Amino acid sequence: MADSKMVISVLQKIGEKIGEQKDYLTELDQPIGDSDHGINLARGFQEVDKKLPALTDQDMGAILKTVGMTLVSTVGGASGPLYGSAFMKMGMALAGKNQLNTEDFLKGMDAAVEAVKQRGKSAVEEATMLDAMVPALAAMEKAAAEGMDPKGILEAGCQAAWAGAEHTKDLVATKGRASYVGERGIGHQDPGATSFSFMLDAVKECL
Repeated sequence: MADSKMVISVLQKIGEKIGEQKDYLTELDQPIGDSDHGINLARGFQEVDKKLPALTDQDMGAILKTVGMTLVSTVGGASGPLYGSAFMKMGMALAGKNQLNTEDFLKGMDAAVEAVKQRGKSAVEEATMLDAMVPALAAMEKAAAEGMDPKGILEAGCQAAWAGAEHTKDLVATKGRASYVGERGIGHQDPGATSFSFMLDAVKECL
């Protein structure tokens, strides 16, 4: 079970991870996007980090909704609205909760995936963050059904996320800036799928 303090430390860890990887994420974005994915996301999480200390007595829903609103208002490009929507919908799914178990976490992840699908009007196999998110959620749900502990569940999710991110190299993007380069995007890993995989790594490292 995770409480609000644990969730805040996980969010801080996600911010650190994105900060560490911002140059790599921006590099991935150069051939297929606006060359700013890592920079924008790192800036958004710096703003999130400023707000977290004041949220320690809030429930999970309020914390995650604040994160989402902060990302929407501070991160440019497509990733701000997409990640912002994901965190806000996750917050709505976990409204009023002060403790988080595996079932809650998976419910929140499911809400996040649906938010990205709706906001981005996208599906898997379109070289977006969904190509990491959807397999990761499926792998975690399967691991949970098999009775694995939280660390095993997250391990399964991380492996599936990274495999999904790697798979985006084989896909032709049909959404966002990457769609402009068409088949020239083949061979390039999607920055959004990669940043999501780093975020899930951060969650696992906090256990």
